[in-house]
Amino acid sequence: MKLNLWVMGRIRIPLRIPEKLSVRNKLGVCWSMDFMRDSSRNQCRFRTFNVIDDFNREGLGIDFAVSLLAGRVTRYLDNLAEYHGYPLTIRVVNGPEFTGKTFINWAKSHGITMGYIQLGS
Repeated sequence: MKLNLWVMGRIRIPLRIPEKLSVRNKLGVCWSMDFMRDSSRNQCRFRTFNVIDDFNREGLGIDFAVSLLAGRVTRYLDNLAEYHGYPLTIRVVNGPEFTGKTFINWAKSHGITMGYIQLGS
């Protein structure tokens, strides 16, 4: 019958050069951050945004909500920076959460370099 079927193409994430994990020698130089998801007892799903200092593995903050948009993430990072100061490097996973224009522009405006790691590292 020669029906034309639309096949969704694979979404390509830009290639980043992952760096090897190294121990930082000073407090506040590099922060690691990632998202996690969970659900409560009544099956309500929520996401958490975790920020950790790489030097002493201190959890700087956890923000949680049903959906965490880039504007909320950058506002939360600004609030953390009021107390801890801005880091020189942010280490994140090469995923879609951290490749958006809002987050990249925020990092550039504060002079923060982005370090990408491989998934599962």
